[in-house]
Amino acid sequence: MSEAKQPMKPLIATLKGVREKRPPVWFMRQAGRYLPEYRATRATTRGFLDLCYRSDLAAEVTLQPLRRYPFDAAIVFADILLVPHALGQSLAFAEGEGPKLDPIQDEAGIAKLNATGLLDRLAPVGETLSRVKGALQSGVALIGFAGSPWTVATYMVEGGGSTDQRAAKLWAYRDPKGFGRLIDVVTEATIEYLDFQAKAGAEVLQLFDSWAAMIPDPLFDAYVIAPTRRIVKALKERHPEVPIIGFPRGARNLTGYAEHTGVDALGLDTAVPVDHARTKLQTALPVQGNLDPYLLAAGGPALDREVDRIVEGLSHGPHVFNLGHGIIPETPPENVARVVARVKGHS
Repeated sequence: MSEAKQPMKPLIATLKGVREKRPPVWFMRQAGRYLPEYRATRATTRGFLDLCYRSDLAAEVTLQPLRRYPFDAAIVFADILLVPHALGQSLAFAEGEGPKLDPIQDEAGIAKLNATGLLDRLAPVGETLSRVKGALQSGVALIGFAGSPWTVATYMVEGGGSTDQRAAKLWAYRDPKGFGRLIDVVTEATIEYLDFQAKAGAEVLQLFDSWAAMIPDPLFDAYVIAPTRRIVKALKERHPEVPIIGFPRGARNLTGYAEHTGVDALGLDTAVPVDHARTKLQTALPVQGNLDPYLLAAGGPALDREVDRIVEGLSHGPHVFNLGHGIIPETPPENVARVVARVKGHS
């Protein structure tokens, strides 16, 4: 007699279009500095990159929030800038200053990038995924992720984060072919990296386009939609069963992004109105979001009301409860417990 088929995990079912009795819940940056156990683990390392590349410790911090809260998913602990680092670009994280890279601003800089051995350098992430997969309780999904090419390229060109992505936009306007080659390099590396993550055990993949708000309309199709579509198409050919969430933070053309990239679900930032999400987006595909991380940190009755408003407002279609961006470090852990319990109380 064959074994009974296991029920689909709530997150995966929702991302495939099933409306669950209550939305599955996980949070971006659910493993991070707001947890004292994370800070204790981080203190044993030489720095952030060391933590990302030590698969035993990266698995530990990935699992820490699951020990506290009944999340429906774990997301592997890593960083979107591991891809340029694996391509050979220098990367360092200065405490309190964010990432620092040696800027790439011309063809000579692109020529220094080397995709040979990319997955060997990223092997610790695969080991982290394998370790976490073996430790998760049944019903909990495992999420892998990468930065989208536009966002990653802006860091590579700027040499770090910026408020306006000036250097990337100037290069894209002055030399679209040259900048397009950088986007191509990042796109192909991202395909291989996410394929590798799926093979290592990731059951869901998310693309973070954190700077999608900062790209003007003439560049949006070329550097956000087109490379995302290439990534999704390639991954669907290799892993058709793995849902892909696109998170174009701050993008104005969410409908076009959803329609033309082929993602299975759309991550919503905090600014997306619930009514708009329900009537214009959720009718086409599952949505994920979008509690304000600052309200999560503030807590109180306003937090309860907003959780209820989002859950009830998006209750008529497939919805994954999440934040509109990542948990901020000053968030009290008890506020996270409060929200997860409240979401799980809806049915």
